[in-house]
Amino acid sequence: MEKLTAIIPTGNEAHNIEEVLQSVAFADEIMVVDSYSSDNTVALAKKYTNFIIQREYEYSASQKNWAIPQATHEWILLVDADERITPELKDEIQKILKNGTDKAGFWIYRDNLFMGRRLKNSGIKGDKCIRLFRKNLCHYEDKHVHAEIIAKGEVGFLKQKMLHDTYVNIDRFYAKMNRYATWQAEDYAKRQKKVNAFHLWFKPNFRFFKHYIIGGGFRDGFEGYVYALTQKHAVKMRYIKLKMLLQNIS
Repeated sequence: MEKLTAIIPTGNEAHNIEEVLQSVAFADEIMVVDSYSSDNTVALAKKYTNFIIQREYEYSASQKNWAIPQATHEWILLVDADERITPELKDEIQKILKNGTDKAGFWIYRDNLFMGRRLKNSGIKGDKCIRLFRKNLCHYEDKHVHAEIIAKGEVGFLKQKMLHDTYVNIDRFYAKMNRYATWQAEDYAKRQKKVNAFHLWFKPNFRFFKHYIIGGGFRDGFEGYVYALTQKHAVKMRYIKLKMLLQNIS
């Protein structure tokens, strides 16, 4: 069986760290990549691994690309602190490592939880990301937000899903959306030099329509409605911050 390194990026994740580390305990090596947490994330992580490295956080892709080459093993399982590897997904991963594969990596679908409810619709039904991959064939694209793996080779799909619960409370979730909006504005500023009513009004409202109506968020009840609102807010803040950035407004 080929050996596996699990990589867990962290930053003040004391409320998440033990559960995620327990879910990847089957890995041959566990690396925690901490951005100098001010809570007891590191102390809790030391109960599960001694491989803890720290670096000031710039943005997600930068942090992950810095960490990946430091893994001992060729196969990497990268799991964010708010994600969990289920027993079924663990079995599927171990089967691949045992039998071998010519794939450079694998897409893993996610079941998303929001406000304690699993969102079955809301425009995120097919949410997926490449999280199992070969160290020497893959790296993250250089984007501040929603960067994906660039692979030198074919990427397959796993059948089992991981769990993803990014919600702690509504204030922290909106704070996260605001951070993402800032980072996306910085990415967009490299190629977009104008912001108008289309961006400030139409696109945010269409994002709500996309998640709540087209994506079926109305079937997810109150939680689906709130989720669609947060996505609308994120798009509006992205373009407000982009316009401010382009006009040098602090």
